[in-house]
Amino acid sequence: MGGGISAIVGGLALLGFLAFLAGVGLVVVAASQGRPTRSGIAVAATGLVVGVLLSVVSQGIIVVPPQEVAVVFQSLSGDLDEEPRGPGTHIIIPVLQEATTYTVAQQEYTMSSTSGEGAQSGRNDAINARTNDGQELRLDATVIFNVRATDADLIHRNWQDRYINQFVRPTVRSIVRTIVAEYDAESIYGERRDELEIQIEESVRESFENEGLNLSNFLIRELNFSEDFAQSIERKEIEAQELQRAQTEAERVEAQARGQANARIEEARGEAESVRIQAQAQADALALISSQLAANPLLIQYEYIQNLSDNVSLALVPSNSPFLFDFNSIENLPEGQSDFNAPQVPDVLEGSDDADSSTEDE
Repeated sequence: MGGGISAIVGGLALLGFLAFLAGVGLVVVAASQGRPTRSGIAVAATGLVVGVLLSVVSQGIIVVPPQEVAVVFQSLSGDLDEEPRGPGTHIIIPVLQEATTYTVAQQEYTMSSTSGEGAQSGRNDAINARTNDGQELRLDATVIFNVRATDADLIHRNWQDRYINQFVRPTVRSIVRTIVAEYDAESIYGERRDELEIQIEESVRESFENEGLNLSNFLIRELNFSEDFAQSIERKEIEAQELQRAQTEAERVEAQARGQANARIEEARGEAESVRIQAQAQADALALISSQLAANPLLIQYEYIQNLSDNVSLALVPSNSPFLFDFNSIENLPEGQSDFNAPQVPDVLEGSDDADSSTEDE
């Protein structure tokens, strides 16, 4: 809309100049014919005044597009307006005031080793840095930033339209080199890459804010070490993986051995418990037998007779030893009976000291 207004005013200014030319023509024609030139002069003067005024006004109309701001410079005082002009149509005084626009949209600046990818087209623009252990590092990076609308006058005062090439690029490269020098190459190659990226981003953001820029993001696109260093790191990783596998196998074998040992311990504990139970059972059995013997003294004799073979008809008893049986009790029993209802025992004759007593077969 602002552009349309400026065009309309410019068109009216052009009409004013055309009216001036027409008035001059009328003056010339009237003078050649000897007629009064007053009307022609009036038309020419009016057209000139209107044309000049409208031309000045059209030059004083500035149209600021979206995502841009205008910094107004005062020619007489050499100062800048306190606040940049935002998007829209604004009036300035031509000659006395001069407006410069800056974009406040997000901008991207890439430094890359790949030709045609970075801001420096056709050249290797990667950042070369060196770690604290002397390893060379080539880093591709991208910064995403924008001019802070309220501080566009600071950019205009310090850098004008040179702020990308003379501030953004050298500042980022310098910060990257400084921070990379605080790390060793192996840590950057491994687990501390994210930490490195965060630290660089924080430092770049602080520097940008001091100059009227907002940093949206800092991205490490690629890290490249020398081929020898990359191969040495790869070998270390392979060795670490093999060591890990060996440790895992050792832990597996140890766990298996521990399981077998526990199984043997449990087996021995079970056997010991079985022996204890058997011993307890035997002790209980002996206690029961002892109590039965105490209650039935002839029980052993009975059991002995019961276990004699059926065809035994002769028993030998040493004459100089205590009798195994209570013969008095047995002899006093009626024939064919005993205290134990045992089979009939043949007569037993007591022998002399030199010979054993015996009974003959029937």
